[in-house]
Amino acid sequence: MSEVKDISTVKACPKQFVLAINDTLNVLSGKWKLPIIASLLYGKSRFKDIQENIEKITPRMLSKELKDLEMNGVVKRTVYDSTPILIEYSLTKSGEAILKVLDAMVDWGIDHRKNTLNPK
Repeated sequence: MSEVKDISTVKACPKQFVLAINDTLNVLSGKWKLPIIASLLYGKSRFKDIQENIEKITPRMLSKELKDLEMNGVVKRTVYDSTPILIEYSLTKSGEAILKVLDAMVDWGIDHRKNTLNPK
């Protein structure tokens, strides 16, 4: 992972950083994708389990978002040949790597809230 060491010496943001941020936002955008990913962080889940875990998501929206996450290589859909048919969703390696992004978002959010709501 590339890091900018001293931001005061940087003339312009490298184009690859802007593209990487756009790619991340395109994959994670929307109200439901992060909650879906979070519900899969601890292992495989069935559609109904994911739906029950996420308050107020409709089956249609969950289906759409799961398909989108699958298309983007974040979620894997596995169909088992059984009676009745069992379908499970899990995170791919790329999806599991999002945990680092989520951790960074939590850290930033805690600091931001502390500094904006309780400035010293």
